[in-house]
Amino acid sequence: MNRLLSFLALALLGPALRAENPKELLNVPYGMHSRQVLDFYQAKSDKPTPVVFYIHGGGWSNGDKKINPKQFLDKGISVAAINYRFVQHGVEENVVPPVKAPLQDAARALQFVRSKAGEWNIDKKRIAATGGSAGGCSSLWLAFHDDMADPTSKDPIARESTRLYCAAVNGAQTSLDPRELREWMPNYSYGAHAFGLPNFQSLIDNRDKVLKWIKEYSPIEHVTKDDPPIALFYGGDKDAKVGDSPKDPTHSPVLGIKLEEKLKATGVEVILVYPGRPSVKYKSSADYLIDRLMK
Repeated sequence: MNRLLSFLALALLGPALRAENPKELLNVPYGMHSRQVLDFYQAKSDKPTPVVFYIHGGGWSNGDKKINPKQFLDKGISVAAINYRFVQHGVEENVVPPVKAPLQDAARALQFVRSKAGEWNIDKKRIAATGGSAGGCSSLWLAFHDDMADPTSKDPIARESTRLYCAAVNGAQTSLDPRELREWMPNYSYGAHAFGLPNFQSLIDNRDKVLKWIKEYSPIEHVTKDDPPIALFYGGDKDAKVGDSPKDPTHSPVLGIKLEEKLKATGVEVILVYPGRPSVKYKSSADYLIDRLMK
């Protein structure tokens, strides 16, 4: 009850959270946890604006929503940047598996933004997710997952869609399955904490036990032909190829190469940019988002 009252108090104080710029709303609560807050930057427009939905990186274990929205605002695109519960909060709250906490927070925050469409002058159909590393993984999970809206819910926010117009991510993890990750890159070792396990070997050893979680929270598992356009941006090895052991497997272009392979086979529009495959049109994920959202 105390948490509910705190949430209601924060919601009522929303206007007081405005920064000096009246077009900014900072630390707007979309839930009751202290990290379930977002910043909204409203672009000037006489008609509803598209939205960049930013999910920060940090391994689902650290990081913050701070972003410079200017490049999007200058183009008439509003920005929502979210904080979310980390995996350690999931452990503390007995969320199973722990990665469910940050991923479900991302979905709820997206629904909350959509629920503000009239008040914030946004086009709820043109929302694109972006983020780096774990934030990119969360963005891809939203992009591929079936709609999590509950049209029969008494909660109007829960009735909002979780589908995206497109997504553009940087250095994103595309799979959480240890078996296929080791097939792609023999030295891969990231992601056990998502399932509450101490190290990657324990994830390999317990794969069968957590397989249902892998199927639910690994982005590549949800790819279907009705998914939105995707842009994948990576740094790293110019000559990256499947089977290599790169210096930074957690953010390797190999992750994008394998996801691109599945997306193309499924019929989903995708572009992949990395040092070995530069793009003339899109130098960054921001370039892609601006181009897609303003069409």
